[in-house]
Amino acid sequence: MHDLVAITALGGAEPRVDTIAGVTCTEVPGVAVASVAARMGQETYCAKALGDLIEAPTPEVGQWAGATISAFWSGPDQWMVEAPFESHEDLPGQTKAAMGGTASVTEQTDGWTRFDLSGDNISSVLELLCQLDLRKISAGSAERCSIHHIGCFVLCRTPEHFSIYGPRSSAGSLHHAIVTAMRSAL
Repeated sequence: MHDLVAITALGGAEPRVDTIAGVTCTEVPGVAVASVAARMGQETYCAKALGDLIEAPTPEVGQWAGATISAFWSGPDQWMVEAPFESHEDLPGQTKAAMGGTASVTEQTDGWTRFDLSGDNISSVLELLCQLDLRKISAGSAERCSIHHIGCFVLCRTPEHFSIYGPRSSAGSLHHAIVTAMRSAL
């Protein structure tokens, strides 16, 4: 019998936490993720079913919404759905059941990694990391951008709390870029 041990995207037994001058970057491994793509002719029904699942209006372009289960816009008639892994290990199955035949749902949990930035001066860090117009970003915003040549999603949860999703295969490079920007900006 194998004795397998779960590790984070950065290869640790515990999530990595880096704090520099009041801004903290935290690796967040405990998130279940699924993608939702509306099927042709089912866009309206899919959007309604997704809104019911997240118990909030379905996110429009550049937005995220929801509580325990939330979703953010990732493309035309496409969303990423996130929830705590501990209580939603089968998020894709739960999402597929909620969507019925209106959408294609795929497991994304191990394909993405999430880093949360918290603190008072996050905008200085983000200005070095990506080309987002931070004057237009507020709580509920979700933007797609490139960070260190890596396709990422940046979610503004509050002005003092941002989440960055990037491909798990690039977790080390993304973490390095974030921490380097923190050291440079702060």
